[in-house]
Amino acid sequence: MSGDGEALARREVALVDLLDRLLAGGVVITGDLTLRIADVDLVRIDLNALVSSVGAEVPSPFDELT
Repeated sequence: MSGDGEALARREVALVDLLDRLLAGGVVITGDLTLRIADVDLVRIDLNALVSSVGAEVPSPFDELT
C-alpha cells in the first residue's frame, strides 16, 4: 500500500501537459494583495482572472461588433 503512495508522489507532469489539462477545463484565479504600513492601507490590488481555451465551435463575440 505504501508503494502506491510513493509512486504517486514521484510522478512528474510536464508543464505542457499541465497547461493542457488546465485550459481544457478552465481555471479561475483570484487573489488580494494589500500593502500596509502602521495599519494604514496604502495599496490594494484585487485580481480576478478566467483562463480557458477557445475552440472553433464557439463563435467569437467580436464578430457582431463589426
